[in-house]
Amino acid sequence: MESVTDPALVRKNCSVHVETTELTDVRVFRPVPHRDDRGLFTRTFEAGQFDEHVGATGILAADFLQDSQSRSRRGVVRGMHGRASPGEAKLVRCAHGAIYDVLVDIRRESPTFGRKQAFRLDDVDFAHLYVPPGFLHGFQALTESADVCYRIDREHDPTADIAVAHDDPRLAISWPLPVSLISERDAAAGSWTALLERL
Repeated sequence: MESVTDPALVRKNCSVHVETTELTDVRVFRPVPHRDDRGLFTRTFEAGQFDEHVGATGILAADFLQDSQSRSRRGVVRGMHGRASPGEAKLVRCAHGAIYDVLVDIRRESPTFGRKQAFRLDDVDFAHLYVPPGFLHGFQALTESADVCYRIDREHDPTADIAVAHDDPRLAISWPLPVSLISERDAAAGSWTALLERL
């Protein structure tokens, strides 16, 4: 096993830029990988840094209970999914390939309620998207195969699932590719109008 003793190299390996977004409380963690002739090294999660930048919103690194991963073919859309109150926090990254990731704020008390924002997540810059409780989330695979990793703060409860159709005209999401496939569940998802009545 190789040990790293150069302090400058250790700092480089741990460097992460944290960005605010147009959506209240959403953050992008953008690591700066160390690259050399062997390939690269990057840190995918650091609890202290997460707590420093997100903890004030009420979610701490220690709250995460479950890691999941999905694999999707090019053009596949998964979404738009959410959880009923109190919701679910997630940290999302694309470990392989690239995705077009979309969030919609469904927190009625939020200054960005009803607004959406899209993000590109890929295996080039390894950005992680922090999604607070109270958002719809969905993505489209942009590459032949895309692996998406989710770190979630509560166990899945199917009775709390909510969903809005990926092509709902009120959301007006401009997916970058023709949609090649969606699940039966997503095909049966409700409308934004119906969700507003439920919230």
